[in-house]
Amino acid sequence: MGNQILAIDIGSSKICAMIAQKDENGDLKVIGTGISRSQGLKKGIITNIDLASKSIKAALNDARRVAGTQINKAVVSISGAYTKSVNSNAIVNIPHKEITLAEISRVMQTAQYNANIPHEYEIVHVLPYNFIVDEQENIEDPLGMNASRLEVEVHIITTQKSNLYNLKKAIKLAGVEIENVVLGGYASALAVLNGDEKELGVAVIDMGAATSNTVVHLGNSLRYNDYLGVGSNHITNDLSMALHTPLSVAEKIKLEYGNLKNSKNEIINIPVIGDENSSQEVSLEIVYNVIFARVEETLMILAKSLEQSGLKEHIGAGVILTGGMSKLEGIRELAAVIFDNMPVRVAKPHKIEGMFEEMEDPAYSTAIGLLIYGSGGFTPYEIDSNGKIRHRAEEERKEEIDRSTQENILLDQSEIKNEIEELTTLPAEPKEGIKEKISKFFRWITQLF
Repeated sequence: MGNQILAIDIGSSKICAMIAQKDENGDLKVIGTGISRSQGLKKGIITNIDLASKSIKAALNDARRVAGTQINKAVVSISGAYTKSVNSNAIVNIPHKEITLAEISRVMQTAQYNANIPHEYEIVHVLPYNFIVDEQENIEDPLGMNASRLEVEVHIITTQKSNLYNLKKAIKLAGVEIENVVLGGYASALAVLNGDEKELGVAVIDMGAATSNTVVHLGNSLRYNDYLGVGSNHITNDLSMALHTPLSVAEKIKLEYGNLKNSKNEIINIPVIGDENSSQEVSLEIVYNVIFARVEETLMILAKSLEQSGLKEHIGAGVILTGGMSKLEGIRELAAVIFDNMPVRVAKPHKIEGMFEEMEDPAYSTAIGLLIYGSGGFTPYEIDSNGKIRHRAEEERKEEIDRSTQENILLDQSEIKNEIEELTTLPAEPKEGIKEKISKFFRWITQLF
């Protein structure tokens, strides 16, 4: 049970629960998945706690049933809506001239304390992006270094307390405790980025059903995050209004004919809204124009956000698009033009053993990222939603200790088994010899435990 991770991605269109098993090498294997339609949510925000809880419970029960486990602690995503981010810094002196985890923790907590965070907001992540050791900047990991002074610059992500409370209550009513809360865009970045992209600097845009979340990752950490309340559902709404057809039909048209590369002059028959027994003829060129206009507008707003971040010049690896909306044919080419010919790629989440083929889809990037976060795949240092400092190397050491302990237990069990086998296969000899061996065995057991 201790090596199992439960991730719950709370999206605007679906709730996805995934359970993964972590093996002795730290590799993950998905052992259970559950998906349900989102209810009581709007743009990733809970608007009806009871309905949201039922949706979460439905996905959770399916995942538990498939995995055959009753795991009850989860890593949960939180929408970028109602989040605010601030940057802060701090300086501490190093009394013993060697930087330990205690000094790193102290300087990060001081930076958190120095930040001007509104009373109605609560911290979700404190992410250091620049350590400075005796005026030497961009130190990747100061642990163990000799120094007299340590500085840090951090990016702090906060959310409204009411938003976080509603999320926690909905999760609790579904029968689960929250182990950690993770910003959805941060989780998506963990799921799609590789080492080179992190090093060169990259913007990850998760385009979901009702929201688009942007994060900029430079070096070892996030430097910027933003939220736009527009997603693929808006395309469906636009098609429904433009074609005067029901939303369900508009969704099918989007999925079947959604294309940003070229328009077609074909004619399709679709039902009329309010009178589904009647049909009308519609040109696919109209469908193309409606979809193109909405996607172009969305990408232009996202490009403006990236410009305002002040980090565009540092993004050497370009832009990565993920999420369900990124599957529209031709979106990469359109985005490359709108983002001033920056490199653009559409990314699927990293493949994990046990994933169904359907899960190898940009729409599941956040859920996979939550599993990665839960298994220790976060930034090298951070203060999480519980106010606890997380250190990746420390997590790796814990895994080594756990593996060593397990190996010792197995070794002890093997020795006991061998001793018992030796006793049960003793050759015929005087009763006195048998008693001595049994006495010796029990003395050995007593010393062992």
